[in-house]
Amino acid sequence: MKIYKLRYTNREDALLDLISKKVYIENTENDVLAFGDVIKAVVEIGSIVSEYPTFNEEGEELTELVYFEGYHFDVMSSKMITFENSIQVNNPKHKFFGVKWIKNSVWKLDDGEKD
Repeated sequence: MKIYKLRYTNREDALLDLISKKVYIENTENDVLAFGDVIKAVVEIGSIVSEYPTFNEEGEELTELVYFEGYHFDVMSSKMITFENSIQVNNPKHKFFGVKWIKNSVWKLDDGEKD
């Protein structure tokens, strides 16, 4: 199983790329997107918070909410797909159930045994 953590400039660019790579298949009759043949899951994460805002006792904002750059998707595929925008993640905000994150963007199916 291949896991891809992807960063795009925006949602529109992401959808165009995912459709061009057959991650998504357009069904224009129903105006929906379906998974391509080798795709097991797609998670549209969107913007990811890098720093949460802080507030004083009166509820006034001291520091603003800050996001990581880009618009994010996670893709699980049974076959390799070439993505130019795959990113390395050391602290993933999302994990697929049954897939264990090791480190440095290394993943394996969770067999239930301790490492």
